[in-house]
Amino acid sequence: MSNTMDPETVRIETERLIIRPPRQGDGKEHFAAVLETLDDLRKPSAALPWAHEEPSEQQSEQYCNWAAKEFTAKREFALLYLCRETEKIVGASGLHSPDWSIPSFEIGWWGRKGFQGRGLFAEGADAVITWGFETLGARRIYAEVDDNNAQSWRLCERIGMKHEGLARNGRAAQDGTLCDVRIYASIR
Repeated sequence: MSNTMDPETVRIETERLIIRPPRQGDGKEHFAAVLETLDDLRKPSAALPWAHEEPSEQQSEQYCNWAAKEFTAKREFALLYLCRETEKIVGASGLHSPDWSIPSFEIGWWGRKGFQGRGLFAEGADAVITWGFETLGARRIYAEVDDNNAQSWRLCERIGMKHEGLARNGRAAQDGTLCDVRIYASIR
């Protein structure tokens, strides 16, 4: 793997999704997806601190530009899920917090409100994990999921990630409440 990765050329395809890094110009559609899903993204069990900021199209565009630069530098690997038929953003994922000494990454995801319950995010997460192993040379990809977020931890189980344990009081919610965190991982 080269020292940089071009977000313009990375493309993962599944039966129903195109998965690719955010790019300049994605902000408007990203903002629409975030806005549609904001109530879900702000639930304490979602554990997405960025969702508690007031979203804007400008902020989404700035995020997409930042994510493309981080992707190129191999510091963060944010990815968008796009519907193959319409290329509409239906969610997001990514491999975060790289530890290149192993290599390991934390996977995360969220799904646009109008596209939930169709298995798209399990399909996407499974493809992202495969990409991480095959392209980034990962040896471990893990998820830290709020114990109260059954939808997310069931997704981990559905795609074959192994439950490694429960970190009691492992995360503080936005309001300071301590939450238990389930840890799942896939290794190679």
